[in-house]
Amino acid sequence: KEHFGLKDPDLRYRARHVDLMCNPEVREVFVKRAAILRSLRSFLDARGFVEVETPVLSREASGAAARPFQTHHNALKSDLFLRVAPELYLKRLVIGGLSRVYEVGKAFRNEGVDATHNPEFTSVEAYQAFADYTDMMTLTEELLRSICIDLHGKPSCEVTDPASSGGKVILDFAPAFARVDYIQALEDASGKTFPPAEELGSPDATKFLLSLAQGLTNGAGGAKTGAALIDRIAGQLVEPELKQPTLLMHHPLLLSPLARAHRSRPGVSERFELFMLGREVANAYSELGDPREQRRRFEDQAQARADGDDEAVRGVASFVDALEYGLPPTGGGGVGGDRPC
Repeated sequence: KEHFGLKDPDLRYRARHVDLMCNPEVREVFVKRAAILRSLRSFLDARGFVEVETPVLSREASGAAARPFQTHHNALKSDLFLRVAPELYLKRLVIGGLSRVYEVGKAFRNEGVDATHNPEFTSVEAYQAFADYTDMMTLTEELLRSICIDLHGKPSCEVTDPASSGGKVILDFAPAFARVDYIQALEDASGKTFPPAEELGSPDATKFLLSLAQGLTNGAGGAKTGAALIDRIAGQLVEPELKQPTLLMHHPLLLSPLARAHRSRPGVSERFELFMLGREVANAYSELGDPREQRRRFEDQAQARADGDDEAVRGVASFVDALEYGLPPTGGGGVGGDRPC
Protein backbone atom coordinates (compact mmCIF):
# COMPACT_ATOMS: atom_id res chain seq x y z
CA LYS A 1 0.00 0.00 0.00
CA GLU A 2 1.30 3.47 -0.87
CA HIS A 3 2.82 5.33 2.09
CA PHE A 4 1.74 8.94 2.57
CA GLY A 5 4.00 9.86 5.50
CA LEU A 6 3.10 11.27 8.89
CA LYS A 7 0.28 13.82 8.61
CA ASP A 8 -1.05 14.48 12.13
CA PRO A 9 0.20 18.05 12.92
CA ASP A 10 0.28 17.57 16.70
CA LEU A 11 2.35 14.39 16.48
CA ARG A 12 4.64 15.88 13.85
CA TYR A 13 5.68 18.83 16.00
CA ARG A 14 5.81 16.96 19.30
CA ALA A 15 7.85 14.08 17.86
CA ARG A 16 10.05 15.86 15.36
CA HIS A 17 12.32 12.82 14.96
CA VAL A 18 9.36 10.80 13.69
CA ASP A 19 8.36 13.63 11.39
CA LEU A 20 11.86 13.69 9.90
CA MET A 21 11.88 9.92 9.47
CA CYS A 22 8.54 9.85 7.64
CA ASN A 23 8.62 13.08 5.63
CA PRO A 24 11.75 13.67 3.50
CA GLU A 25 10.50 17.14 2.50
CA VAL A 26 10.80 18.21 6.16
CA ARG A 27 14.46 17.21 6.21
CA GLU A 28 14.93 19.36 3.14
CA VAL A 29 13.65 22.42 5.07
CA PHE A 30 16.43 21.92 7.64
CA VAL A 31 19.04 21.68 4.88
CA LYS A 32 17.74 24.78 3.06
CA ARG A 33 17.59 26.79 6.27
CA ALA A 34 21.25 26.05 6.97
CA ALA A 35 22.12 27.05 3.39
CA ILE A 36 20.19 30.33 3.73
CA LEU A 37 22.08 31.29 6.90
CA ARG A 38 25.43 30.37 5.31
CA SER A 39 24.60 32.52 2.29
CA LEU A 40 23.47 35.41 4.49
CA ARG A 41 26.64 35.35 6.57
CA SER A 42 28.80 35.17 3.45
CA PHE A 43 26.99 38.15 1.92
CA LEU A 44 27.42 40.36 5.01
CA ASP A 45 31.00 39.23 5.71
CA ALA A 46 31.98 40.14 2.14
CA ARG A 47 30.68 43.68 2.72
CA GLY A 48 32.73 44.30 5.84
CA PHE A 49 30.13 43.50 8.48
CA VAL A 50 31.43 41.99 11.72
CA GLU A 51 29.37 39.22 13.32
CA VAL A 52 28.88 39.74 17.06
CA GLU A 53 26.93 38.29 19.98
CA THR A 54 24.95 40.40 22.43
CA PRO A 55 23.25 39.46 25.74
CA VAL A 56 20.14 37.29 25.73
CA LEU A 57 19.42 37.93 29.43
CA SER A 58 19.03 41.52 30.58
CA ARG A 59 17.36 43.66 33.21
CA GLU A 60 15.75 45.63 30.37
CA ALA A 61 13.83 44.16 27.44
CA SER A 62 13.41 46.57 24.53
CA GLY A 63 14.11 47.06 20.85
CA ALA A 64 10.76 45.81 19.52
CA ALA A 65 7.02 46.10 20.13
CA ALA A 66 6.55 42.86 22.06
CA ARG A 67 5.90 41.45 25.52
CA PRO A 68 9.01 39.82 27.03
CA PHE A 69 9.50 36.57 28.89
CA GLN A 70 10.68 37.04 32.46
CA THR A 71 12.92 34.80 34.56
CA HIS A 72 14.85 35.00 37.84
CA HIS A 73 18.60 34.80 38.47
CA ASN A 74 19.01 33.04 41.81
CA ALA A 75 22.63 34.03 42.49
CA LEU A 76 21.99 37.70 41.74
CA LYS A 77 18.54 37.63 43.36
CA SER A 78 17.32 39.60 40.37
CA ASP A 79 14.52 39.32 37.84
CA LEU A 80 15.74 39.28 34.25
CA PHE A 81 14.12 39.36 30.82
CA LEU A 82 14.85 37.32 27.72
CA ARG A 83 15.56 39.73 24.89
CA VAL A 84 12.86 40.57 22.38
CA ALA A 85 15.47 42.00 19.96
CA PRO A 86 19.24 42.72 19.96
CA GLU A 87 18.79 46.19 18.45
CA LEU A 88 19.77 48.45 21.34
CA TYR A 89 22.95 46.49 22.08
CA LEU A 90 23.98 46.49 18.41
CA LYS A 91 23.53 50.26 18.16
CA ARG A 92 25.74 50.65 21.23
CA LEU A 93 28.46 48.83 19.27
CA VAL A 94 28.07 51.31 16.39
CA ILE A 95 28.39 54.16 18.89
CA GLY A 96 31.59 52.49 20.13
CA GLY A 97 33.15 52.49 16.67
CA LEU A 98 32.15 49.19 15.05
CA SER A 99 30.69 50.74 11.93
CA ARG A 100 29.17 47.56 10.42
CA VAL A 101 27.84 44.84 12.71
CA TYR A 102 25.34 42.01 12.54
CA GLU A 103 24.04 39.24 14.75
CA VAL A 104 22.31 35.93 14.07
CA GLY A 105 20.64 34.77 17.26
CA LYS A 106 17.50 33.88 19.15
CA ALA A 107 14.83 36.35 20.21
CA PHE A 108 11.90 35.60 22.51
CA ARG A 109 8.46 37.24 22.50
CA ASN A 110 5.73 36.33 24.95
CA GLU A 111 2.80 36.59 22.57
CA GLY A 112 0.44 34.52 20.42
CA VAL A 113 1.39 31.55 18.27
CA ASP A 114 0.22 31.10 14.69
CA ALA A 115 1.55 30.09 11.29
CA THR A 116 3.84 33.14 11.13
CA HIS A 117 4.66 33.80 14.81
CA ASN A 118 6.66 31.66 17.21
CA PRO A 119 7.62 32.76 20.76
CA GLU A 120 11.21 31.65 20.08
CA PHE A 121 12.71 32.49 16.70
CA THR A 122 15.96 33.33 14.93
CA SER A 123 16.60 37.02 14.34
CA VAL A 124 19.17 38.50 11.94
CA GLU A 125 19.91 42.19 12.52
CA ALA A 126 22.50 44.37 10.78
CA TYR A 127 23.58 47.99 11.35
CA GLN A 128 25.68 50.23 9.10
CA ALA A 129 27.09 53.61 10.07
CA PHE A 130 26.85 56.52 7.63
CA ALA A 131 23.85 54.97 5.92
CA ASP A 132 20.09 55.43 5.97
CA TYR A 133 16.94 53.54 5.06
CA THR A 134 17.53 53.91 1.31
CA ASP A 135 20.89 52.15 1.71
CA MET A 136 19.14 49.43 3.71
CA MET A 137 16.63 49.00 0.87
CA THR A 138 19.46 48.36 -1.55
CA LEU A 139 21.17 46.02 0.92
CA THR A 140 17.94 44.08 1.50
CA GLU A 141 17.24 43.69 -2.22
CA GLU A 142 20.80 42.53 -2.91
CA LEU A 143 20.77 40.15 0.08
CA LEU A 144 17.55 38.37 -0.92
CA ARG A 145 18.65 38.19 -4.55
CA SER A 146 22.03 36.75 -3.56
CA ILE A 147 20.48 34.11 -1.29
CA CYS A 148 18.06 33.05 -4.03
CA ILE A 149 20.87 32.71 -6.58
CA ASP A 150 22.99 30.72 -4.11
CA LEU A 151 20.13 28.28 -3.45
CA HIS A 152 18.48 28.05 -6.88
CA GLY A 153 21.09 29.22 -9.38
CA LYS A 154 18.84 32.09 -10.51
CA PRO A 155 17.15 35.16 -8.97
CA SER A 156 13.69 33.56 -8.85
CA CYS A 157 12.16 30.51 -7.22
CA GLU A 158 8.88 28.61 -7.03
CA VAL A 159 7.28 28.47 -3.59
CA THR A 160 3.99 27.47 -2.03
CA ASP A 161 1.57 30.31 -1.38
CA PRO A 162 0.05 29.64 2.06
CA ALA A 163 -3.02 31.70 1.16
CA SER A 164 -3.96 29.64 -1.91
CA SER A 165 -4.39 26.11 -0.47
CA GLY A 166 -1.05 24.82 -1.68
CA GLY A 167 -0.91 26.75 -4.94
CA LYS A 168 2.50 27.64 -6.37
CA VAL A 169 3.87 31.11 -7.16
CA ILE A 170 7.14 32.33 -8.67
CA LEU A 171 8.94 34.87 -6.49
CA ASP A 172 11.14 37.14 -8.61
CA PHE A 173 14.03 38.93 -6.89
CA ALA A 174 15.68 40.18 -10.10
CA PRO A 175 14.06 43.60 -10.57
CA ALA A 176 14.01 46.38 -8.00
CA PHE A 177 11.32 45.51 -5.46
CA ALA A 178 7.99 47.30 -5.65
CA ARG A 179 7.68 50.27 -3.29
CA VAL A 180 4.34 51.06 -1.64
CA ASP A 181 3.59 54.04 0.60
CA TYR A 182 2.04 52.92 3.90
CA ILE A 183 -0.72 55.52 4.35
CA GLN A 184 -1.53 55.66 0.65
CA ALA A 185 -1.94 51.88 0.64
CA LEU A 186 -4.31 52.12 3.62
CA GLU A 187 -6.40 54.76 1.88
CA ASP A 188 -6.51 52.80 -1.38
CA ALA A 189 -7.52 49.57 0.36
CA SER A 190 -10.12 51.11 2.68
CA GLY A 191 -11.56 53.77 0.39
CA LYS A 192 -11.20 56.24 3.27
CA THR A 193 -9.18 59.43 3.62
CA PHE A 194 -6.95 59.13 6.68
CA PRO A 195 -6.13 62.00 9.05
CA PRO A 196 -2.76 63.69 8.41
CA ALA A 197 0.09 61.48 9.60
CA GLU A 198 1.14 63.94 12.31
CA GLU A 199 -2.39 63.78 13.79
CA LEU A 200 -2.81 60.00 13.90
CA GLY A 201 -2.19 59.95 17.65
CA SER A 202 -5.03 62.34 18.43
CA PRO A 203 -8.31 61.24 20.10
CA ASP A 204 -10.30 62.01 16.93
CA ALA A 205 -7.94 59.94 14.81
CA THR A 206 -8.18 57.05 17.28
CA LYS A 207 -11.98 57.15 17.01
CA PHE A 208 -11.70 57.08 13.20
CA LEU A 209 -9.29 54.14 13.29
CA LEU A 210 -11.40 52.21 15.81
CA SER A 211 -14.52 52.63 13.68
CA LEU A 212 -12.67 51.47 10.59
CA ALA A 213 -11.13 48.47 12.35
CA GLN A 214 -14.43 47.38 13.86
CA GLY A 215 -15.92 47.21 10.37
CA LEU A 216 -13.32 44.73 9.12
CA THR A 217 -13.76 40.97 9.00
CA ASN A 218 -11.54 40.31 12.03
CA GLY A 219 -12.47 43.50 13.88
CA ALA A 220 -10.23 45.53 16.16
CA GLY A 221 -9.09 42.49 18.14
CA GLY A 222 -8.85 44.40 21.39
CA ALA A 223 -6.60 47.12 19.94
CA LYS A 224 -7.14 50.43 21.75
CA THR A 225 -4.32 52.81 20.83
CA GLY A 226 -3.80 54.53 17.51
CA ALA A 227 -0.64 52.56 16.77
CA ALA A 228 -2.23 49.19 17.54
CA LEU A 229 -5.30 50.03 15.44
CA ILE A 230 -3.28 51.15 12.41
CA ASP A 231 -1.23 47.97 12.61
CA ARG A 232 -4.43 45.91 12.88
CA ILE A 233 -5.98 47.61 9.84
CA ALA A 234 -2.87 47.23 7.69
CA GLY A 235 -2.61 43.58 8.71
CA GLN A 236 -6.06 42.92 7.28
CA LEU A 237 -6.31 45.24 4.29
CA VAL A 238 -2.79 45.81 2.93
CA GLU A 239 -0.27 43.18 3.97
CA PRO A 240 -2.09 40.05 2.66
CA GLU A 241 -2.08 41.53 -0.86
CA LEU A 242 1.72 41.94 -1.04
CA LYS A 243 2.69 38.71 -2.79
CA GLN A 244 5.83 39.58 -4.76
CA PRO A 245 8.78 41.15 -2.85
CA THR A 246 7.44 44.56 -1.86
CA LEU A 247 8.80 47.35 0.33
CA LEU A 248 6.00 48.90 2.41
CA MET A 249 7.43 52.33 3.22
CA HIS A 250 7.06 55.43 5.37
CA HIS A 251 5.19 54.09 8.38
CA PRO A 252 3.60 56.65 10.70
CA LEU A 253 5.97 57.73 13.47
CA LEU A 254 3.33 56.40 15.84
CA LEU A 255 4.41 52.88 14.79
CA SER A 256 8.14 53.58 14.75
CA PRO A 257 9.53 54.73 18.13
CA LEU A 258 13.14 53.85 17.25
CA ALA A 259 13.17 55.25 13.69
CA ARG A 260 14.20 58.68 12.52
CA ALA A 261 11.46 61.06 11.38
CA HIS A 262 11.26 61.53 7.62
CA ARG A 263 13.40 64.47 6.52
CA SER A 264 10.58 66.13 4.53
CA ARG A 265 7.25 64.47 5.39
CA PRO A 266 5.75 65.33 8.81
CA GLY A 267 4.44 62.47 10.90
CA VAL A 268 6.06 59.59 9.03
CA SER A 269 9.30 57.70 9.49
CA GLU A 270 12.19 56.71 7.28
CA ARG A 271 11.24 53.07 7.57
CA PHE A 272 10.21 50.13 5.42
CA GLU A 273 9.10 46.54 5.82
CA LEU A 274 9.70 43.84 3.21
CA PHE A 275 6.71 41.62 2.47
CA MET A 276 6.47 38.44 0.43
CA LEU A 277 3.41 36.20 0.11
CA GLY A 278 1.56 38.53 2.48
CA ARG A 279 4.12 38.05 5.26
CA GLU A 280 6.63 40.44 6.77
CA VAL A 281 10.16 39.22 6.13
CA ALA A 282 12.29 42.26 7.04
CA ASN A 283 12.02 45.59 8.87
CA ALA A 284 14.51 48.44 8.57
CA TYR A 285 14.90 52.19 9.04
CA SER A 286 17.13 55.17 9.47
CA GLU A 287 18.03 54.98 13.15
CA LEU A 288 16.99 57.72 15.54
CA GLY A 289 20.14 59.23 17.02
CA ASP A 290 18.82 62.21 18.99
CA PRO A 291 18.84 61.26 22.71
CA ARG A 292 16.26 63.89 23.69
CA GLU A 293 13.85 62.76 20.99
CA GLN A 294 14.43 59.11 21.88
CA ARG A 295 13.65 59.83 25.53
CA ARG A 296 10.42 61.57 24.49
CA ARG A 297 9.47 58.64 22.25
CA PHE A 298 10.03 56.20 25.13
CA GLU A 299 7.76 58.38 27.30
CA ASP A 300 5.07 58.18 24.61
CA GLN A 301 5.44 54.40 24.55
CA ALA A 302 5.06 54.26 28.33
CA GLN A 303 1.79 56.17 27.98
CA ALA A 304 0.63 53.79 25.24
CA ARG A 305 1.34 50.84 27.55
CA ALA A 306 -0.69 52.57 30.29
CA ASP A 307 -3.50 52.99 27.76
CA GLY A 308 -3.62 49.24 27.14
CA ASP A 309 -0.98 48.51 24.50
CA ASP A 310 0.95 45.66 26.17
CA GLU A 311 3.38 45.45 23.24
CA ALA A 312 4.54 49.08 23.30
CA VAL A 313 8.33 49.42 23.20
CA ARG A 314 9.86 49.66 26.67
CA GLY A 315 12.13 52.57 27.43
CA VAL A 316 15.76 51.95 28.39
CA ALA A 317 17.50 54.83 30.15
CA SER A 318 20.98 53.36 29.65
CA PHE A 319 20.44 53.31 25.88
CA VAL A 320 19.45 56.97 25.89
CA ASP A 321 22.62 57.67 27.90
CA ALA A 322 24.63 55.81 25.24
CA LEU A 323 23.11 58.02 22.52
CA GLU A 324 24.58 61.04 24.34
CA TYR A 325 28.00 59.86 23.16
CA GLY A 326 26.88 60.18 19.53
CA LEU A 327 25.35 57.64 17.15
CA PRO A 328 26.51 58.43 13.61
CA PRO A 329 23.84 58.48 10.90
CA THR A 330 22.99 54.78 10.79
CA GLY A 331 20.78 52.43 8.83
CA GLY A 332 19.66 49.25 10.51
CA GLY A 333 17.33 46.38 9.89
CA GLY A 334 16.32 42.87 10.76
CA VAL A 335 15.31 39.76 8.84
CA GLY A 336 13.36 36.91 10.37
CA GLY A 337 15.80 34.03 10.10
CA ASP A 338 13.03 31.43 9.84
CA ARG A 339 10.46 33.03 7.52
CA PRO A 340 12.50 32.94 4.28
CA CYS A 341 12.84 29.17 4.81
